[in-house]
Amino acid sequence: MCMPMTGRRLTSLLAYVTTAAAGASLLTGCGVLPGATGGSREPVTVMTWAPDQTRATNMPGMPAMAQAYARWVNSQGGIDGHELRVLTCNEHNTSAGAAACARRAVREKAVAVVGSYSQNGSAFLAPLEAAGVPYIGGYGISEDEFTSSLSYPVNGGQASLIAGHGMQLAESCRRVSLVRPDTVDGDRLPGLLNSGLRHASHRSAVDIPAVEDAAEYTEQAGRARDKAGDEKGCVTAVLGERTQTFFDSFRRLPEDGKNDGSGKKSDPVRISSVLGSVAQPVIDRTGGAHSPFEGAYVTGWYPEAADKSWAPMRKVIQEHAFADNRVDPADAGVQTTWIAYTVLRSVIESLDKDRISAGQITEALDRGARIDTGGLTPSLRWKYEDLLGAPGLTRAVNREVTFQVVRKGRLVAQKPGFVDVGETVLSAP
Repeated sequence: MCMPMTGRRLTSLLAYVTTAAAGASLLTGCGVLPGATGGSREPVTVMTWAPDQTRATNMPGMPAMAQAYARWVNSQGGIDGHELRVLTCNEHNTSAGAAACARRAVREKAVAVVGSYSQNGSAFLAPLEAAGVPYIGGYGISEDEFTSSLSYPVNGGQASLIAGHGMQLAESCRRVSLVRPDTVDGDRLPGLLNSGLRHASHRSAVDIPAVEDAAEYTEQAGRARDKAGDEKGCVTAVLGERTQTFFDSFRRLPEDGKNDGSGKKSDPVRISSVLGSVAQPVIDRTGGAHSPFEGAYVTGWYPEAADKSWAPMRKVIQEHAFADNRVDPADAGVQTTWIAYTVLRSVIESLDKDRISAGQITEALDRGARIDTGGLTPSLRWKYEDLLGAPGLTRAVNREVTFQVVRKGRLVAQKPGFVDVGETVLSAP
């Protein structure tokens, strides 16, 4: 235990540390991390939360990735000499759970909430805002993440995915059916998808609302296939974890027996979705190359999982989370958490302070700290001129998505690089 240095104790200490080995031993005992350059910089405490073991969407890989990141960075001497302490919390997919996690973050003096998932933005942001704690790199599922002045999103949220997906489908689909949740948030999706379809002078999609937590979707699947038509028809479903259930119902539909007049059956309807509703772990679980998602179009926020830009994250996972099967490098939640901690690390290093506070982090981000994520996103900066400013998306600064397709059971790039969807999102009703 480190004790305050009185004059007599300091004299005794100086007499005692006559050898370098003794000096190193005492300094290490007083909290200097292995690999640090010296000094006594205070630890930095943050929190990462996500739902786990619920009946809806679960994201256990995000807190697990945060813990692996902390093990890695602390083995390197911490962040600019600061030990990184990560608190984790299960927000249970409920408003009460999200609020409880936020209050705990404040109570335990976290300087930021980093790389987390919650649909309950209004519940967790109120306690964070009251305490001045920034929310860095949320998953992008809650609209509140894109309106709070203390939120710093690293992607364009679901809005950018849906608008971009419309652009992706417009290139290949003659008619599109959209199956989406019959909720207030779901009601926004047709307008966003149509804004992308109109980008290529495409007709609007057929809107098919569905119960978000249904056990099967045979009725909606049949309607979606019929409305998509026989020629270059596409069915897209955006139902979170229930997307797999929908496409299982879709796959089980009886053959309609239609043909093109020459005795041959017409081309099958193409299926599609967005990252978060369809991801590599889902494809793997449902049969890989024999999955119902084979050939599907998918719009994502980040490069495909095999992209070389993910190599540093993969190395950390291999060395510090190799036995933790919650941490899948192809999972969008894990990827978002990695990027969020990249932002945190960059900001702390730019501060060069012995003590890091929530206010210092917020000030640095608002002042225009520019973050290089190694090609995983465009460079990120949250100054006024960088903000998208679309209704409900005032805090969005990353306007780019990627177009991917499932080939031989793997999500791969349909076209290289990023696609800017900023103007498309702004044109949505």
